[in-house]
Amino acid sequence: MVFAGLNYLAILVAALAGFGTGAVWYMSLSKPWLAASGFDTAGMPRSSKTPFAVSIVSLLVMAWVLAGVVGHLGPGQVTVKNGVISAAFLWLGFIATTTATNYAFGQRRVMLTVIDTAHWLLVMLVMGAVVGAFGV
Repeated sequence: MVFAGLNYLAILVAALAGFGTGAVWYMSLSKPWLAASGFDTAGMPRSSKTPFAVSIVSLLVMAWVLAGVVGHLGPGQVTVKNGVISAAFLWLGFIATTTATNYAFGQRRVMLTVIDTAHWLLVMLVMGAVVGAFGV
């Protein structure tokens, strides 16, 4: 299922794997994340489906861009190793930096920055591995 040099099945699987990774991450760290976020669970309304829809769309875009970046490494270079390395560079250059900046200006707690940026690192590494494993 390759179109214009991108494997759309790999993109879909990578996005779903990223979503699953996030679900496990935040279920495991729900209490520290809630504390760092400053949320009071007692007064919180029931969760909306909107954030989950936004997350899926965002992860599809992220996986698509990651696949495009890895694909631009050249013929024979779409590998698990290069997918993971590319994902780590993209995370460091764009996700970690923008998250840290936004959270600093928003006066968010440092622990929230750590939890959320670590989540995105793990998601990117998983998606990079999936994209690399599927190849072009």
